[in-house]
Amino acid sequence: MRGQWTYWTLLLLGTGLTNALSGGMLYPKETPTRELKELNGIWSFRADKSPQRDEGFQQQWYKRPLRESGPVLDMPVPASYNDITQDIGLREFIGWVWYEKEVWLPSRWVEDFATKRVVLRVGSAHYFSVVWVNGVQVTQHEGGHLPFEVNISSVLKGSMGAPCRITIAVNNTLTVNTLPPGTIQFMTDPTRYPKGYFVQDIQFDFFNYAGIHRPVLLYTTPSVYIDDITIITDISENTGLVNYEVSVVGSEYYSVTVTLHSQDGQEIATSLGAVGQLKVANPSLWWPYLMNENPGYLYSFEVKIKANTDGDILEDLYFLPVGIRKVHVSKQQFLINGKPFYFHGVNKHEDYDIRGKGLDWSMIVKDFNLLKWLGANSFRTSHYPYAEEIMDLCDKYGIVVIDECPGVGIKDPRNFGNKSLQHHLVVMEELVRRDKNRPSVVMWSVANEPASELPEAGYYFKTVIAHTRQLDSTRPVTYVSNANFERDQGAPYVDVICVNSYFSWYHDAGHLEVIQLQLYNQFDNWYNKYEKPIIQSEYGADTIPGFHNDPPLMFTEEYQAMVLKHYHSVLDEKRKKCVIGELIWNFADFMTTQTVTRVVGNKKGIFTRQRQPKSSAFILRDRYWKLANSTGYLLHPTV
Repeated sequence: MRGQWTYWTLLLLGTGLTNALSGGMLYPKETPTRELKELNGIWSFRADKSPQRDEGFQQQWYKRPLRESGPVLDMPVPASYNDITQDIGLREFIGWVWYEKEVWLPSRWVEDFATKRVVLRVGSAHYFSVVWVNGVQVTQHEGGHLPFEVNISSVLKGSMGAPCRITIAVNNTLTVNTLPPGTIQFMTDPTRYPKGYFVQDIQFDFFNYAGIHRPVLLYTTPSVYIDDITIITDISENTGLVNYEVSVVGSEYYSVTVTLHSQDGQEIATSLGAVGQLKVANPSLWWPYLMNENPGYLYSFEVKIKANTDGDILEDLYFLPVGIRKVHVSKQQFLINGKPFYFHGVNKHEDYDIRGKGLDWSMIVKDFNLLKWLGANSFRTSHYPYAEEIMDLCDKYGIVVIDECPGVGIKDPRNFGNKSLQHHLVVMEELVRRDKNRPSVVMWSVANEPASELPEAGYYFKTVIAHTRQLDSTRPVTYVSNANFERDQGAPYVDVICVNSYFSWYHDAGHLEVIQLQLYNQFDNWYNKYEKPIIQSEYGADTIPGFHNDPPLMFTEEYQAMVLKHYHSVLDEKRKKCVIGELIWNFADFMTTQTVTRVVGNKKGIFTRQRQPKSSAFILRDRYWKLANSTGYLLHPTV
């Protein structure tokens, strides 16, 4: 590979350029002291199809309007670029693609940089990004699924009266050190492949969509500003405790006032100082969906700072939703606010027709309506962090989240090396920094189905899990395993055992009669060895909608239904002892790489990719509502 990739590719992809984090990552929002300008819409786009994928850098496309470099396409942002055109070459493209947008900034934004800063933020881009403003490189970021931002005020000086040109180059190449990892395989047989032909090999079962997947925006803050807020809540008898820490950047001379408001706007508590505690008598707790008649209760945490800079008084104001709740794990239970919680939910993907992984409000709201119809109280962000907009609605609706990083496809021994480990630690820092204040997030997941039986996996996951606990001691940490229970090197370090199994599908295909025996043994083996609560984190079967057969045969709706019923029979017995949850694979059908085992994607969804129910959706709905009613917390009838 080294002999065939150019300097820029080697420099930027997986070569240890990821820096330790500094500063916060508050979600941008308009307040009396902050303004926001979304840059979503049509961007100019060009894929660098040169043999070495380096023409854009060699010719410095960022130095002038992209249209002057050659033919450009209109490309929507946010969206994956893969399915937007009719070009199969672009759908499967690996390498650098270039985005550009010219925008006019309000004159007040660029008139006084002594008291104001302008920040460019990208919600996520897959997977490595380099950003220029008016031809000047301002930042770069390794990894998808998480936001990055940069202060561009210095670049904008003297630019009044001209548009601001933003250029973003994105590379979707995966290497042994990226997260998720992959390899580039060059095909050297001249009788079968053209010169320079290569493919991207991956070890995960979803399509490697690429592009700018989440909103791009500009926002302003005062030059002295609220950089970060950390909230840790607790409950002591009838009192809610909101412990807070506010980080201020730009001056050493400032005051901080924090105020907690109820949903109807009443002031509940207030305090002075950057670090402190608010006490709330008889609080409205944050409860999961179907555990309380008022799930997802959120207070508004207002932070106001005043700073003295050269005789001028600057103010900044930020509002953060806060849910008061407490999480605890015992040997056999998962407790939220002191009451047992049973995960009955789904695994999902950010995956939709045409837009791929691009954020789409219509699909997001539809998915949440389906989750509530289903009676699901939880999901795992398989296999990467989901958009902040999705997480906001989880907080609002009371949907409990197992927040997973992009640690999927970690199969090669080289994926456990120091370079990979250091990047994994930084990704966990980015994830915790982004989602640490969310009441819906009750557990971190550091990986999915890694090769955890390898000797290298023990030290690797001991380190990643310990680092995650150091970042956040208030939430349990797990990873999702499909390894042998006796040989799993990382299981001793997790707080909750999460197990994926596909009995009668990938194992003993077509033999429904073995499911219950194998599943009983699975739970007994894991619990007897580790004495930790267990979640059945994946189970299911591929189903082509409309395929029917009796007796049930694989890929029919009847077969998927029987798989669920066999699993549920065992889960009903084991949830009385050690099982604390079940998450179906999958919520909806999704796109994968083309293989002979996938017919236009993975069909294990209980809904189609277009969100239409299969027979299994009604089975699961009936089960989940009965589970909710059996807890005694449900205060309204099923709908």
